[in-house]
Amino acid sequence: MQPQDVVRRPAPSSPAGPVVDVEQAEAALAEHYPRLVRIAYLVLPSGTGRRRRVLTAHSLTQRALPRARTPVPAVPSRPVGRDGDPGYALVRLQVVRTALEAGLPLRRRAWPRRAQLPPLLPQVWGLKLFPRSGGADELALDQRLSALSGPARAACVLRGLERLPDGDVREVLTAAGVTDADAALAEADRVRAEHRLLDSPEFDPCSLQARPTDLLRRRRHLHATLVAGAALAVCGALLGPAGDGRDPGGAAAPPYARNPAAQAALDPAKLTRVSPTAWRTSARVDFSVWPARGGLTDDTALLRRALAVWARPGGGVRVSATPGTPSGGPAGPPQLLYAGTVDTARVVILHDGLRIARYAEPADGTHGAALDFARVDGAGRAGASAVVLGRADGNVRYLTAPWVRAAGERDLRAPDSAATDLTLTGGVTPPLPSPALRPGPCTSWNVLRLTDGTGTRLVTDLGELVPALLTAGRPGARGTSAGAGALRTWAPFACSLGAMRSAGVRSVNAWAFAEQPLPGASASGWGSSRRKGGGGSAVWVCTRAETWRGGGARVLAQFHTPGGRSGVVTAKAEDVPACGAREPRVLAGVLWKSGAGAWYLLAAGSRDTASVRATGGVEGSARGHLLTVRAEQGARADLKGTLEDGRTIGGLR
Repeated sequence: MQPQDVVRRPAPSSPAGPVVDVEQAEAALAEHYPRLVRIAYLVLPSGTGRRRRVLTAHSLTQRALPRARTPVPAVPSRPVGRDGDPGYALVRLQVVRTALEAGLPLRRRAWPRRAQLPPLLPQVWGLKLFPRSGGADELALDQRLSALSGPARAACVLRGLERLPDGDVREVLTAAGVTDADAALAEADRVRAEHRLLDSPEFDPCSLQARPTDLLRRRRHLHATLVAGAALAVCGALLGPAGDGRDPGGAAAPPYARNPAAQAALDPAKLTRVSPTAWRTSARVDFSVWPARGGLTDDTALLRRALAVWARPGGGVRVSATPGTPSGGPAGPPQLLYAGTVDTARVVILHDGLRIARYAEPADGTHGAALDFARVDGAGRAGASAVVLGRADGNVRYLTAPWVRAAGERDLRAPDSAATDLTLTGGVTPPLPSPALRPGPCTSWNVLRLTDGTGTRLVTDLGELVPALLTAGRPGARGTSAGAGALRTWAPFACSLGAMRSAGVRSVNAWAFAEQPLPGASASGWGSSRRKGGGGSAVWVCTRAETWRGGGARVLAQFHTPGGRSGVVTAKAEDVPACGAREPRVLAGVLWKSGAGAWYLLAAGSRDTASVRATGGVEGSARGHLLTVRAEQGARADLKGTLEDGRTIGGLR
C-alpha cells in the first residue's frame, strides 16, 4: 500500500451528524489545544525533523477552525467527540485529515496541498524548539510509529491516546479520507501504543526545550544581507528615473510653505473659549457650549504642546481613536474644554466640532504622552453630558457638562440599592471604579448618574473617551434608564455591556420585548446547567448599542429566568436594524432544560408578531408572539415569524 494511495479527499455524500458553529469549534479548539497538537505531532511522520514537526503540528491545529457552520460526520450509537462535544469531534477530524495529508510525498506534476508545505505560522527565528526527551520506551515507540504508514499511525493514536474502539477509529479514518481503514487497523495491530507512553512529555509539542541555531552561520548571513541591502539602495538612487520636471503636488504649495489656517490651528492664543453661561441661551446644547475649565487654561506652553502633538504626533506618542474617528490635525483653531492636572498627569481636552481630542502628558515631563480621539458629532444634550478626564489604578474621572446639577454613582446590577452622591469640583468627579477596566468575573457594574434641568440619566464607561448613554424602553420611544422600572430591566443584563467595549458606542438601549411562561414547575436552566427555584415566567430583553459613526450597531437578544442573577445571550448580530428605531421588532429563541430534565425550544417575538414557526431540528408553530416546543438536547432550529401586517421576520442570529 503506497502512501499516495492511502489518503483521499472525503466524499461529500458522507453521513452528517450535528452542525457545529464556528464559535463552538473555537471553544473546543481552545479548551483541548494541547491534546489536538499532540495528536497532530504523533500522526505526522518523523522524517521531517523534530523542530519542523513541532511547528507543523501547531500550524495544522490552528488551521483546523472551520470558516462556517459545518456538519460532523456521524459515529453510530456513540458520543461524537470528547465528552460528547461535536465541536471537538470536528476539529479533531480536521487535525487528523491534514496531518495525513502532510505526510504524503510531493508529486512532480501535481500542485502540493497546503498541509504539505512548510508552515507559514507559527514561526520561531534564532531558536531550535523540540519536546523533552523521554526514556527508552518512548524512543522505541517513536521508532515503531515511524515505520508505519500515516493511516496506521493515526489508528494507533486514536486507539491509544483517544481510547476509541476500532469501530469509531474506522469511522474517523474514513471521514478523514483514508481509502482502506481496515488495512490501517490491521497494520496498527503490529504496534502496541499504550496511553501512558502516548501521553508522555516525549510527544508533547506544547512543552518544549529551546536551543540556539548556528550562531556563526547566522552572523555571516546577517553581514551579507546588510551589504547587499546597502548596494541595492545605492544602485536605486543612481539608476532611479530623473522625472519629467512636474511637481506631483500639482497646485499645492511646497511642503515647507506655511499655511495660514494650519498655523492658526497651532496658536494657543486663537483657541476658542466659550462663556461659562453660553449654554443657558444657546439654541445648541452640546460640546460647543462647554466653557474652558481647569487650573491650566492659561498655560500657553502646555496648550502649544497639545496642539503641536495633535497636528504632528511623534513616534513616542500613543495615539488611539474610536472606530470611524479620523486622527488628523484640526482644520482650524479648536475649542478648549479643559486644561488641568488630573492625578499625576497634565490633561488638555479640545473639541473641533467633529471630535473630542484628549492630550495627556506626565506631570514631570513629556515622555510617554498620549493622544486620544472620539467622534462626537450630533451629540446633543444627553450625549454631551460628560467626558473621561483620565484613568488610573482601575478608576476613572469624568468632567461633566456645565448644565449638570448633581452626580452620583450606583451599581446597575443592584436596582434596589440607593445611589451614592458625588461631589463635583469644577465639574470634575472623584475617581470612580471603572467596570471597563476591572479584571475577573463581573459581580457589579458601576455607572454614573447625572441630573440636570431636564431629568436624570445614566452613563457608563466602555473604555473610550466619551461614556455611553444608557436608555430603556421600546425603540423610538425609549426613555431614561434612571427610573425604577428601567433599573430592574437593566439589572440582569448589566454585565453584557462588557461586549460593547471599545466599539465607538454612543448609547445602549435595553428593551424588554416579551415575557414567556416556563414549562415545568421545579427548576430551569439552559445548555447542561440547571437553576433551582419555582416556575414562573422568563423575560426576553433586546439590547442595542448605537455607534457614533452610524454603522456597526451591535444587537444582543438575552433571556432571564426567575431567580437568576444574570441573563444569558441567546443571539447576537451586527449591522442589522432589529431592535432599533427603524425596525422596532425582534424574534429570538433558546434551547431550555426544565427541572424535570425535559428540553424545550422557547421562542419569543415582539408584541406585533402574529405567529411563530420553528423548522429544522425542531418543528412547531404557534399563534401569537410566543412558542414553546419539546426538543432534543443540541437540536438546532430556524425561526420565522409573521407580523400582524403580513410581513415576515427571521430569528436574530
